[in-house]
Amino acid sequence: MLSFWLSSGARAEELLGLCHGDYDFGEHTLVVTSKGTRNRDLIPASADAFVWLALYMREGQPASPGDRVWWTLHPKNRRPLEYAAARQMFARAQKKLGSNWTLHDLRHTAAERMIADPAFTLVDVQTVLRHVNVTTTTIYTQPRMEDVLQKVLEHYARPPQEAPGIEPEYDGAALRELLGLPE
Repeated sequence: MLSFWLSSGARAEELLGLCHGDYDFGEHTLVVTSKGTRNRDLIPASADAFVWLALYMREGQPASPGDRVWWTLHPKNRRPLEYAAARQMFARAQKKLGSNWTLHDLRHTAAERMIADPAFTLVDVQTVLRHVNVTTTTIYTQPRMEDVLQKVLEHYARPPQEAPGIEPEYDGAALRELLGLPE
């Protein structure tokens, strides 16, 4: 699930609602029920996520189209994995790792990774995230401090450029007078 959240930008509930038949291993796509519109939307995910899905499915019980993909692991009370249980599972992992992420932070991370990739346009990311307005997607365009620092260091490492001179075909004295420049 983690790989899908980090690569697809799917909302937690959208991925948890995934059913057998809602994925295409060949195209690396999922069909999710969108939060706001309740539309069935096609979204891409990484090849790695599909490898993990295949491994997960190999360990599980046979399933029919329409059955939920993600299930609790409790042997006596096996049921579809709901948001509260996924959040609790994620919180336990966070405690062991000493980190403080939410499931929604994974969607933000996916968006920030896509925006950082020069192959993606802002509209591409908007489409993957299924935002109605591109302005919603712009919240992910905040520069990372390490990138800004690197650009500043590169800026100061470049030799200063000479100011352009007056082209020979222009009357230099007239231009200096017009622009108020010293002789």
